[in-house]
Amino acid sequence: MSRIIRRVKQPGVYFVTTGTWQRRELFLNLEPATIVLDHLLECRERGFYKLHAFVLMPDHLHFLITPGAETSLEKAVQMVKGGSAFKIRKALNYKFPVWHEGYHDRWIRDAIEYRTRKQYIEQNPVRTHLSETAARYAFGSASGMFALDECQFEVAISESRASAAKAVSGSLA
Repeated sequence: MSRIIRRVKQPGVYFVTTGTWQRRELFLNLEPATIVLDHLLECRERGFYKLHAFVLMPDHLHFLITPGAETSLEKAVQMVKGGSAFKIRKALNYKFPVWHEGYHDRWIRDAIEYRTRKQYIEQNPVRTHLSETAARYAFGSASGMFALDECQFEVAISESRASAAKAVSGSLA
């Protein structure tokens, strides 16, 4: 199997997806799921990236990040996957690989695409019947239990909503 060689270091926001080895539902278990979430947030706190949204599903992880100034996308994903795998193996004496080799990424081009990807992340547990609502799923950012970073596109969305509201209220006056 060949690997994708990433030559472009495009700054910006990325939608990243990575799966578990052999699509094992490893994260149905609380201990490894907690390790991954803690490590994802720890890497954020250490400044490797800004974290905008995420969801940890039984056999994969989706997240929206902006890599830090000194961190490439590849390095950010390596920190999440490699660090969490190391901690899972150490804490749980896990012998198998944790993550599938590689990952998929998509560079986010505008506020509409950002909003679409963020909604996809938030609604993933609802679509797969893991939770009745996104807010009730403990392993996702939609739960509101985790510190997240504001994204450049969220500012644009807020400004466009404010402009639209102002235009509507002006036409009603």
